Amino acid sequence: MTDRPLRVALIIGSARKSRFTTTVAAWFHDRLAERPDVETDVVDLADVDLSTGGPSHEPDPADVAVLEGTAPRLAAADAFVVVTPEYNHSFPAALKNFVDWHLTEWSAKPVGFVSHGGISGGLRAVEQLRQVFAELHAVTIRETVSFHGGPATFGDDGQPLAPEGCTGAAKVLLDQLQWWALALREAKARRPYLAG
Repeated sequence: MTDRPLRVALIIGSARKSRFTTTVAAWFHDRLAERPDVETDVVDLADVDLSTGGPSHEPDPADVAVLEGTAPRLAAADAFVVVTPEYNHSFPAALKNFVDWHLTEWSAKPVGFVSHGGISGGLRAVEQLRQVFAELHAVTIRETVSFHGGPATFGDDGQPLAPEGCTGAAKVLLDQLQWWALALREAKARRPYLAG
């Protein structure tokens, strides 16, 4: 079990039509692809049409159909990386809705963050997401990758204009994510994690 590739779900956390998040996610996907021991599953929230009523009601057939596609993918993941913008000092509503619809899939797994947006680089969104994922029994990775200034930090080729800092930050994030993912996967193989 421990020698199989690490399965990472890369979640594109914005569903807006005019979004920069896909550029950031594509760059980070390339960082994941550089690791031969990692398998990546990209989950784009623009393709996930869940009702905003949340999971507190009986899901209608359309929501059930979407969940049949997304829940197994999240359950199969050993770890997650959420790529999020910062909207109005927080993270997108589509991301919160997606997280809320999938409650048990996050449990006892690590979550890393890549953010972008304005002067804060999306870090205010990340700090709020940490609270959400703690409630879901996930382990958030301390190190992040953040892009301060949004699209101005990338060239027309979709690559960062100053790649040294963000590439180094991505390596640290992924090293920590891998450590936690393997440690938690091995621990859960010995004894199931019991969420409260």
